[in-house]
Amino acid sequence: MKRLLTVIGTRPNIIKITQFRRVVKNYPALDLKFVHTGQHYNQNMSDVFFSELDLQSPEYILSLDKTTVVSQLAQIMEGLEKVVTEYKPDVMIVVGDVNSTLAAALVANKMNIHLVHVESGLRSFDKTMPEEHNRVITDSITNTFFVTEESGKQNLIKEGKDSKNIHMVGNTMIDTLVAYDKKINEAEILKTLGLKSGSYALMTMHRPGNVDSKEGLLKLIEVIRELTTDQTVVFPIHPRTVNRLKEFNLLQEVEKNKNLKLMEPAGYLDFQKLILECQFVITDSGGIQEETTFRQIPCLTLRPNTERPCTVDIGSNLLLNFNKAKVMEEVAKIKKGNYKKCAIPPLWDGKSTERIFETLSKF
Repeated sequence: MKRLLTVIGTRPNIIKITQFRRVVKNYPALDLKFVHTGQHYNQNMSDVFFSELDLQSPEYILSLDKTTVVSQLAQIMEGLEKVVTEYKPDVMIVVGDVNSTLAAALVANKMNIHLVHVESGLRSFDKTMPEEHNRVITDSITNTFFVTEESGKQNLIKEGKDSKNIHMVGNTMIDTLVAYDKKINEAEILKTLGLKSGSYALMTMHRPGNVDSKEGLLKLIEVIRELTTDQTVVFPIHPRTVNRLKEFNLLQEVEKNKNLKLMEPAGYLDFQKLILECQFVITDSGGIQEETTFRQIPCLTLRPNTERPCTVDIGSNLLLNFNKAKVMEEVAKIKKGNYKKCAIPPLWDGKSTERIFETLSKF
């Protein structure tokens, strides 16, 4: 029996592993357990995802104090060391690019466990992003690489990785979209919000470069004000963004906008329904670039770069500087039906998890 330990810590991590337990049942020689690091373990940020997606709870859940990032990393590593000592995994699987990914990768390396990185090779080449450092360091000590798009493979090869250890499997986030498509369609969030399909824009904004300064928040408010002159904007607002708006005494400016529907971070099914039925999305998120590309919904990403270039080159994503005039220019194109042509990237077909476990079974 080969023991696999999959480490998750945030909502995006959970979305990428929903099909793992289902698929591993096809491989009796593989024993799979999960550990949640506690990085985002509360009702809104993680726990609700397990319940609404009917996922079995992780076998191990770590408890973290809400302190500094360095302390968080240290606590995750100490907790994982205990789990590894108890379970004795042959393989550790890490996902994405969050702090939990980095901490788990270091533990695997120091405890001589074969390290597998799902969603490896993605690069923004932006050293101001903490996630970029997490990606690069994790891949520097990874043994087996599972890649979502061609850029990931090419980046790893340029960094000197052996191509025989790189496996193009597609995107496990799309596996979740495919698996829950019926439930997504049945979600009643539009009814709850009093919206009609195609009548609104969807916004998310939380990256430090966009919301951590007063200047950035004022630009965001200007964009919202312009967007809402003739349509509704739905804004599931991240706790970080709320806190920064409060810090700079700007929350009231946002709350008084009658065409802006503010809401707490939505559950997975509700949020995917909002993407499915919206006219377009404005975001600075990574995963949403992929979800809108699969749905072929126009996505305007207010960032100078992306670690997911296939969403721009093939998909429905467009990178924009945080500039009101440029945003409104592209919105006008969307409304006139003149937005760029797009397609779904190769292997984004709902079967990526199958490819991953087929490969793992052959180790």
